[in-house]
Amino acid sequence: MDYAKMLPRDVRNLIREEKITKHTSGMCDGYAQANLAVLPAEYAYDFLLFAQRNPKSCPILEVSDKGSRFLKAIAPGADIARDIPKYRIYRKGVLDGEYNDVSKFWQDDFVSFLIGCSFSFESELLAADVPVRQIEEDRNVPMYITNIDCEPAGVFYGKMVVSMRPIPPELVVRAVNVTASMPRVHGAPVHIGDPERIGIKDLGKPDFGDSVTIKKGEVPVFWACGVTPQSVIMSVKPSIAITHAPGHMLITDVKNILLKY
Repeated sequence: MDYAKMLPRDVRNLIREEKITKHTSGMCDGYAQANLAVLPAEYAYDFLLFAQRNPKSCPILEVSDKGSRFLKAIAPGADIARDIPKYRIYRKGVLDGEYNDVSKFWQDDFVSFLIGCSFSFESELLAADVPVRQIEEDRNVPMYITNIDCEPAGVFYGKMVVSMRPIPPELVVRAVNVTASMPRVHGAPVHIGDPERIGIKDLGKPDFGDSVTIKKGEVPVFWACGVTPQSVIMSVKPSIAITHAPGHMLITDVKNILLKY
């Protein structure tokens, strides 16, 4: 089935029925995707402040009402607990399991944060004839924990996570310009070239996602990633947190073009 040509609501329905459980890279051409972080209300203000101080990693698209599982703006009626293909549950910073449906874990004090995703600018890269390797190879994007410190806020602190795409050298400037026009989905790269300068030892061993082919002469280009909250959650160790599994996003009803500037 060609998920790229389907409408977000139809794909979300298939996800809710657990007929789609794979990563969402390349699905619903032209529509924005979102990362998820769900926290008890006692952490909500500090996390919102953390997101404001780290807009490259955590560009907020929507914040839910306390206790509500349903979105109002970016995907009206979407069920936060069922409309993402795979979730992660963390307890005191430790991964406690992955699930296709987290309804049974829902709490009345949960606040959900929907965060811009770099999958949203991939269709723009493709339209500009910039290759996107993980789509070509039907893999999840490789993601790495870096040595770059996030700006702390309240109880939240930690290292930035980045996603990587190998780009032919003659297309790097084009890739930078295309993504810089979309700051609500991470914007321009945070690093280009030598991965060791940002603490990445081996591009073939990502911390999240899958490794992809890097062709001779291609330049690794790194963008801030919405998986950063998972790195932060592991540092802060809240009593419970729910996130998307890396690469398994909420597909919104918002067109990517509306997230430019």
